[in-house]
Amino acid sequence: MRLQIDVLVWRGAIPESRHRVQAAVCDPAGRLEVGTEQADLVTTFRSAAKPFQLLPLVERGHAERWEWSDEQLAVMAASHTGSRAHLDLVTGILTRLGLTDRHLACGFHEPADAASLAHLRAHPEDRSPLYNNCSGKHAGMLCLALSEGWPVEGYERPDHPLQQLMRSTVAEVCGVTPESLTVAVDGCSVSVFGLPISGMARAYARLATGEPGGDARSRALSRIRGAMCAFPRAVAGEGRLSTMMMEATRGRLVAKGGAEGLECIGMPSRRLGLALKCEDGQARGIAPATLALLEHLSEMSEGELARLAASRRPVITNHAGLEVGALEAVVKVLASAS
Repeated sequence: MRLQIDVLVWRGAIPESRHRVQAAVCDPAGRLEVGTEQADLVTTFRSAAKPFQLLPLVERGHAERWEWSDEQLAVMAASHTGSRAHLDLVTGILTRLGLTDRHLACGFHEPADAASLAHLRAHPEDRSPLYNNCSGKHAGMLCLALSEGWPVEGYERPDHPLQQLMRSTVAEVCGVTPESLTVAVDGCSVSVFGLPISGMARAYARLATGEPGGDARSRALSRIRGAMCAFPRAVAGEGRLSTMMMEATRGRLVAKGGAEGLECIGMPSRRLGLALKCEDGQARGIAPATLALLEHLSEMSEGELARLAASRRPVITNHAGLEVGALEAVVKVLASAS
């Protein structure tokens, strides 16, 4: 089935702009079940790659060796808001490793969490890489480096064995070769990978179908999925789409977003993965598009969609606080080529 997905921006009754969204729905073998015209669009995996960057730590038995809890694993796959709960989780991991925030290569940015942001503006001397939304991922990478006997210094560099392992692992779960992955530098300084949206959907289908009784990789994917679904607030946080979807579906879906308008979802009951990319990188378009596509696929109940009503049709307000418009996603089925 071929679809067209647009997010229309309305100002009153005036159509003001449009975000075009590309999407792919794939099974674990990479077969495209549903897709837009550019389901193979090559773009960056960004933070949606985090469950698979965590995969080697779990697959190689290091999560069991260090006895990491599911909540700690969830924050290692997180793009968190920098709340106190997130900071405590990451600090606990680093302390257990015998490291500190000085070992994090992700840098500092202001947190999305309101309480943490207010604290830092009052106390700028407390700024730390812990607040970076990728600090949990970096803590997991440091654990993997220590566990494998690799140097901690320079773990973020693309030629470090840790980043080389990330590249090969991401390639494998996405069904492409490591050589075909284009490598760039992510916002947090580690490698980011360019690949087709359909490959991302395939990876999430594999995340969705990991089995506790399978081989080492399948067991690891099952553990990561279970951790994310059990602790959705550790994965993102208050007001984040991924968290809200996992909470609304009580973990029936596993979800992870990425910068520049990307959202990826695993659907275990259907053994499928889904990836959506807003072509212009506007994050505001991805929530209504994601929920509209899930509704089109009959993957969410009316009750679940009702709990996410504010994200299905986000309201636009002006500087005086008046409601002046909204975003609305439209999913069209395209006629098959003759």
